[in-house]
Amino acid sequence: MNTHHAKVLIIGAGPAGSAAAIYAARAYSKPLLVTGLQAGGQLTTTAYVENFPGFAEPVKGPLLMEQMRQQAENAGTKVMYDIITFVDLSMRPFRLQGGSGDTYTADALIVATGSEARWLGLPSEKTFKGFGVSANAIFDGVFYRNKEVVVVGGGDSAVQAALDLSNLASKVTVVHRRDRFRAESILKDRLLSKPNVKVIWNQAIDEVIGEHEPNKWVTGVRIRDVKTGDVRELPTHGLFVAIGHDPATALFRGLLDMDRAGYIKVGSWSTKTSVPGVLAAGDVIDPVFRQAISAAGMGSMAALEAAKFLAETVETREVEIIGVYG
Repeated sequence: MNTHHAKVLIIGAGPAGSAAAIYAARAYSKPLLVTGLQAGGQLTTTAYVENFPGFAEPVKGPLLMEQMRQQAENAGTKVMYDIITFVDLSMRPFRLQGGSGDTYTADALIVATGSEARWLGLPSEKTFKGFGVSANAIFDGVFYRNKEVVVVGGGDSAVQAALDLSNLASKVTVVHRRDRFRAESILKDRLLSKPNVKVIWNQAIDEVIGEHEPNKWVTGVRIRDVKTGDVRELPTHGLFVAIGHDPATALFRGLLDMDRAGYIKVGSWSTKTSVPGVLAAGDVIDPVFRQAISAAGMGSMAALEAAKFLAETVETREVEIIGVYG
């Protein structure tokens, strides 16, 4: 088992973490970037990105994140493909433990762990997760070529998932508990123009139905009209859940101040958390915008604030030494 030390350590390799790594590296801090379970974040599950500045044509999400990672490495970042499982913020340098068994220490820490898919919370959903229930249309959509699928949700994630699946599945049914989408207009228009897409409004999914023997697999969903309470079954080969995301901050619960939803609290126009030297950026602090470009912007802010913190810490330490020995 090895120990790695860095002036700046970044957890998470999505847009926020990657941008933080680029800016931290340019400050000559030779940062460490620990990727986490999903190197590249949510954009690695997005077929095409059309609204990230600098790309005149749509760019594939995985390619965009690969380019950001390479840019960070070219600037001097060391990328570690590991998962942080334990954090000690009680003293500096901060100490972290990786799933690999390696130990990491850092003078400043940037938390950019992103967010995790939100699930319906149904026992039957848990039963069939991985057996017809998924939250990843890009990775799992290929298994539903020429089959019928259901997507639940009404935001950008749900509409984009339905669009991606419409290029593979024979039929896509979108189930939404409201009477209109919350997604961007351009995405809504594209989806509603698809001949193999059907939208069912004002409906909620109460249960996932499937076979257990001889092979476990989804065969349908039970949906309920939120206005009348009427219940009916809808046959399908697969269910894709796209009802939003929650901040991936469980690792820092009790260590950093958070709101009730689990978002890390930071100062106004700042990425500073309740612990000096710990910064946070991206979806872990943003319950409003949750865009790749805003996450990247916050990542750059976090790196700049980390550099300032380190400079001030060195200056303070030098003053203390002069006071003792001068």
